[in-house]
Amino acid sequence: MESCYYHFSSSLSCIHTLKKPPLFPITVTSKNFSSSSGRRCYIVTNMMKLSMQEAASAFSYKKFIHFALEESRKHTHLSPSPLQGNFSHLMAMDGKTELQMLSYEAPKIRLLRSLYVEQSDGIQVLDLGIFPRPEFDLPIFCANFFTTASMNIIVLDLNPLHDVINQRDYKEKYYKCLIPLGLKYAELLPWGGKITSESLRFFSPIVIWSKFPPSESKHSALYCAFKEYLKVWLELMDQATEETRGPQIMCNLEAQHRYLTWRAEKDPGHQVLTRLIGETRAKETIRKFLFNGVDELGSKTFLDYFPEYECEDGTINRKRSVIGKSFESRPWDSRGEFIGDSYG
Repeated sequence: MESCYYHFSSSLSCIHTLKKPPLFPITVTSKNFSSSSGRRCYIVTNMMKLSMQEAASAFSYKKFIHFALEESRKHTHLSPSPLQGNFSHLMAMDGKTELQMLSYEAPKIRLLRSLYVEQSDGIQVLDLGIFPRPEFDLPIFCANFFTTASMNIIVLDLNPLHDVINQRDYKEKYYKCLIPLGLKYAELLPWGGKITSESLRFFSPIVIWSKFPPSESKHSALYCAFKEYLKVWLELMDQATEETRGPQIMCNLEAQHRYLTWRAEKDPGHQVLTRLIGETRAKETIRKFLFNGVDELGSKTFLDYFPEYECEDGTINRKRSVIGKSFESRPWDSRGEFIGDSYG
């Protein structure tokens, strides 16, 4: 809950401390207006803040969810997931904020689920994921968006089920023809800054990881990217043939369980949920809903998959992004080739 498992936990940790930018009128002192240029800068700065707040307040992720469901129904039959009975909505501890959840399944989809949060202070959260059934080695559709009155933090990707850096056949199968799409939106929504190689293991060459102040143009680009990425995923689903070989099905199953195990343990959205609904309900929502399958699809533990995180006392290192080289810029070239010299 995106976040995520990506290295923007430091950004997410301050989401609840971000406040709306100040509005007019504002009490000022003579220092603010010591010169005409100072007055102009002051006015322009606050007008920009007001513009960002208006852009954020006018924007809603509800239309993303609506589009996802309507577009998916054009390609397959969605049935309500059994999870819907226990996870449809939760009221936050403040008694005002509601967490809205939806979940579905389909012949090739093990779980399509969304979590949407909107707070009165302009904070919005959308976590929408689509997980294939293990008979299909499809990527995992991932949309993790966090918006405040002053900042957007977004990850949009077709997360690879298998390693795209070392398994070229899987990369060629699903991503070779999608590189132009990724480049298009990488230009519109630039790389969001430092990320470590431990996170890249779950990214594809077309991942969009970006941070930007609210603006109508950026929100429009994000919505277009979301729609195109979803349409591409659904087309891949249409073309996917069911695997009948037992060993390959088990390989797909373990790969998805490994992904879920990482997400359930390292997802920085945990702190946001904990703030909203408390530690117990946050942990249940993460393991039973957002990353459903972590307790059902396999028996391996986090340390079975990622032994490098084991502390001397046998516990898990709870720190995020502690292993591997950091990447300040996009670590794939225009051909989708990984250009980092460390993968972790």
